Amino acid sequence: MGEAMNKDEAVDIIRDAGFGFLATIEGHKPRVRPMMPYLTEEGELLLALLGRSRTIPQIKANPNVEVCFVDRKMWYCRVSGTAVISDDISKKQTVFENVPMLRQYFAGAQDPNYHLAVITITSVEAMTPHSRLPEEINLG
Repeated sequence: MGEAMNKDEAVDIIRDAGFGFLATIEGHKPRVRPMMPYLTEEGELLLALLGRSRTIPQIKANPNVEVCFVDRKMWYCRVSGTAVISDDISKKQTVFENVPMLRQYFAGAQDPNYHLAVITITSVEAMTPHSRLPEEINLG
């Protein structure tokens, strides 16, 4: 049986994946899409959204979200949390600087079409193909 995954390995999966699959709820149905969240040193996931994104009303109606990250070895990390839509300009700037692909969508942190979801992490579950059961990881 494989060794337990530690916090650093879980953070590596999140950072190395480059993107994760964000799940929100719309009514009683899950909605999943690939996104490029940024994990801060404080342990929040920051997520850039277009103003017309259906994700915004979904988060406002139900803030419970999950992001699943997976690497090439099929190690995965499921990050659950609560999301809020934020106008925090410094957090917007951090994401804009650290996710280069955003330059295709936004002129900068002040772009009126640039919205930000801030996910406060409540639990992290990680698993390797060698594990029998997922493990809870504390990112705090």
